[in-house]
Amino acid sequence: MEILSEHVGYLSEGSPIEVVLEGGPDDLPRAFRTAPSTLTSKKLKIQHRNGYEHFELVNDSADITTAIFRWTMRTKIAE
Repeated sequence: MEILSEHVGYLSEGSPIEVVLEGGPDDLPRAFRTAPSTLTSKKLKIQHRNGYEHFELVNDSADITTAIFRWTMRTKIAE
């Protein structure tokens, strides 16, 4: 699963963060672990099939160990 994000710099460095996804396609994994440096935005753009699934952070606190992102939309990859 490829994660694309924009740098915002609000998540603290340290141990891996568990990411939980709400909504989106049924065949998209619901949870995974990633390094905090990968999650530096309140938005996630995950490549899936022939497009991207877009998610936004739901729980917004300075020190989180589980980041919950809710599905907002899907876009197709430009050819």
